[in-house]
Amino acid sequence: MDSLMILTQGANGILKPIARLLGLLMNGIYVFLDNFLNIQNIALTIIIFTVVIYLFMLPLTYQQQKFSKMSQIMNPEIQKIQKKYKNRKDSASVQAMNEETQAVYKKYGVNPSGSCIFMVIQLLILFPLYRIIYNVPGYVTRVRDTFTGVVDGIMNTSNYDSIMNNFLTQVSDGNPVFRGITYTAGGGEETRNSIIDILYRCTADDWNTLANIGDFSGFSDVINSTHSAIEHFNNFLGASIVYSPKTLITTSFNEGHFLFILIAILIPVIAAGSQLLNIRLMPQQTAGGQQEAMAAQMKMMNYFMPIYSFFIVFFLPIGVGVYWIAGSVIRLVQQLIINHHFNKIDMAKLVKENEEKAAKKAKEKAEKKGVSGETIANAAKINTRQINAPKHRSITEKANSVSKSSSADTGAKKYKEGSMAAKANKVREFNEKNSK
Repeated sequence: MDSLMILTQGANGILKPIARLLGLLMNGIYVFLDNFLNIQNIALTIIIFTVVIYLFMLPLTYQQQKFSKMSQIMNPEIQKIQKKYKNRKDSASVQAMNEETQAVYKKYGVNPSGSCIFMVIQLLILFPLYRIIYNVPGYVTRVRDTFTGVVDGIMNTSNYDSIMNNFLTQVSDGNPVFRGITYTAGGGEETRNSIIDILYRCTADDWNTLANIGDFSGFSDVINSTHSAIEHFNNFLGASIVYSPKTLITTSFNEGHFLFILIAILIPVIAAGSQLLNIRLMPQQTAGGQQEAMAAQMKMMNYFMPIYSFFIVFFLPIGVGVYWIAGSVIRLVQQLIINHHFNKIDMAKLVKENEEKAAKKAKEKAEKKGVSGETIANAAKINTRQINAPKHRSITEKANSVSKSSSADTGAKKYKEGSMAAKANKVREFNEKNSK
C-alpha cells in the first residue's frame, strides 16, 4: 500500500495532523481512480475530494443554517427585550435582561455561540485543505513517485545545488505560484522534497529550460518523459492545473492559444460569481443594537469575499481554483436543499419540541442537585396566574410576556403565506394558545 509522504506537505502546528488525515483521503481517491478506472487526473481527484469533504461537513452547515433561520424568527423578541432594558445599566437590570434573553434562546433551541463554533470547525478543515491542494506531491504518493527518476538524475550531477538555485531564481521571477518555495541544499530527503516542490510548479517553458541545461543533458529523455507524465495527470480542459490563470494568460497569448486565455479568465470569474450566489442564498439575520452593527460588518465582509475569491484564484494555481469552484457549487446545492427543507418546517411544532427539551434538561439538572422529580412535577402544576402577589416571575413567564407584548403590534397584520413573517406569527399564536 502507498505510504504518505511527510516533508513536502506544507502544513504545520495544529493543522498538520488534520492535513495528514485529509491527505490520506485524497491519496485514497487518486489510487481508487487509478486502480479501478485507469484515470490519473488530479483535477478530478480534487473535485471528488471536495464533494466528500463538504458531505462530511453537511451536519455543521445544517446547524449553522438552522441558527440563522431561527434567528430570523426569534430576533424580534430579542429586540423587544433589548428595548425594554435600554439605558438601564444597573446590575439587576442587566441580570434580568440576560435571563430573559437566555429564556428566548432556550425556547427556540438556539445556542448563541453555536454559529462561531461551527465556523471555527469549518476553518480548521478548510485551511489544511488549501495546503493539500497547493502541495499535491506531499499527499498523493503516486504523483510524488513520478519525480523519482528526474530527481535522482539531478542529485547525481555535480554542482547540482548551484544549478537548482539558479534555476529557481530564473523560473520564479514574476510567477506568483513559486511564492514561498525555496531550495534546500545539502542532499538528503529535504533536498529531494524541495526539488519536487520546484519541479511540480514548472510551466512547459520551465521544463524545456531544465532539459537544455548542459549538465543535465545526460538524462534529458527522463526530464521530457517526466514532464509528459505530469502534464497528463495535471490536465484540466487542456491546461495544466499548476499554472495560475495569470501565467496561463501570459503563456497562451505568446503561443496564440486563445481558448486557454478564455479558460484562464473564466476560472476566477466563476469562482467569484459562485461565491456571490452563495451569499445571496444564505438566510440573512436581522438584529438590533450591537448585533445590528456586527451584522452590517458581516454583510460588508460577505460582499468582499467574491472580490477576494477572484484575486486569490487569479494568482494561485488553477488547481486551487478548481477546488474553490467545486466547493461553491456544492454549497449552492446544499443551500437550495436546506432552504427548501426549512421552508417546509412547522415552526410552532419545532418551538414546542425545543421547549420540551429545555424542560427535560432543567428537570435532569435539578434532580442532580437533589431536587426530586415529584417535587418538580408538583411545582409545574401550580397555576401561577392564581398567585396574588408574586415577587418574581420565572424565566419562562418572562419569555412568554415578551412574546405576548410583541403580538400587540403584529396581531392585526396579514402576512404572505409561507413567508418567514407568517411563520413567526404562527409561533406567536401558538405561544398565546398554550399560555391560556
